[in-house]
Amino acid sequence: MVKCFDLKKIGIFAGGVLFGTAGVKVLGSKDAKKFYINCLAAGLRAKESVMTTATTIQENADDILAEAKEINRKRAEEEEARAFEGEESDTAEE
Repeated sequence: MVKCFDLKKIGIFAGGVLFGTAGVKVLGSKDAKKFYINCLAAGLRAKESVMTTATTIQENADDILAEAKEINRKRAEEEEARAFEGEESDTAEE
């Protein structure tokens, strides 16, 4: 029984070594390298697309912020003008 268990361990170890060696050979082959290169190129294209979209969104957000500040500035000027007109009419009535 002990010998059978030991042989099983040795067989599993040998299989692992063979599988690992074959895996290294497959991963280092020219076809695998072409696959890696194509995957990396696709990743770089995706990154460029995402960065372009992010830049566009940021520019649009900056434009929206500038327009919102301009609207608030005009509104504050109008309110100040109304308050000034109200003060003039109060002093004219007295």
